[in-house]
Amino acid sequence: MSEAPAPEQLAATVRSGDRAGLARAITLIESLREEDQDVAYEMLRLLMPATGAAHRIAISGPPGVGKSTLIDAFGLLLVEEGHKVAVLAIDPSSTLSRGSILGDKSRMSKLAQEDMAFIRPSPSDLALGGVTRRTREAMFLCEAAGFDRILVETVGVGQSEIQVASMVDSFVVLVQAGAGDELQGIKKGILELADILVVAKADGENISRARQAAAEVSAAMGYLKRESEDWPTRVLSASAVSGEGLVELDALLKEHFEVLTQSGKLRERRTRDLEDWLCQLTEDAILRRARIRDDVQSAVRQSVGDVARGTANALRTALQLASAANS
Repeated sequence: MSEAPAPEQLAATVRSGDRAGLARAITLIESLREEDQDVAYEMLRLLMPATGAAHRIAISGPPGVGKSTLIDAFGLLLVEEGHKVAVLAIDPSSTLSRGSILGDKSRMSKLAQEDMAFIRPSPSDLALGGVTRRTREAMFLCEAAGFDRILVETVGVGQSEIQVASMVDSFVVLVQAGAGDELQGIKKGILELADILVVAKADGENISRARQAAAEVSAAMGYLKRESEDWPTRVLSASAVSGEGLVELDALLKEHFEVLTQSGKLRERRTRDLEDWLCQLTEDAILRRARIRDDVQSAVRQSVGDVARGTANALRTALQLASAANS
């Protein structure tokens, strides 16, 4: 079995913009193998100075609203403007195989053919937050590879999707007209964090309904409290088929990024994100160390039996195991 490439070689390949090399680097970052993680983190350390210049955008919305199709059309528009576009598509995972259930890349067939675009589907691996456990690191790698627009397609709307909002600069939520209450099934917390709401599939016989729904949603948003007073949530209708609203969406995203930059909120957001990342890495390191210690694993196996028999308290045992792992 051949040795893994050196971190310096991997970092150089990513910086060159080689898409195949970028895909291999993301695979390495997502690996749970001990030897892969050591190489991956050193590679990422070397690449971090080349990150931070991209506009990070999350696209969320309920299943079936057309996230992948809209990203395909919107990504093409960005490429035509001269941007390098990276799409991180998070697919829901099977509870049995933990593999990806859907194939979002197949619904981005046009964008996938563009030399200025990179599409990476990844299974959520049952992680919460609408993203994978390594989505943040994958964004960093894409930025180091020269992509200036990073689009993260989340699994779907739910309360846990709030996590992805802390990782990106702009949070876009798609809703669909003609499906009853336009806000039904979407958690209030998501709407409070949404920077832009898009009523999707505004084409054919659905155009008038979509435009009306956009007006109604815009009025409803006035009753929700926003964290940022500098940017009231904007609402528009759009279609991946006709292209309606895509230019307006692009303009709003540019305006939002400019507002964040000028107000200093972009720096604040990214500082908080780095703090969250540090906490996550610390937790991962603690768990990683616990997994490789035979005494801790032996104590865990014994404790499971004690808890199952009712001779030990689960919460107290967990605290004792955590203390043992850190000793």
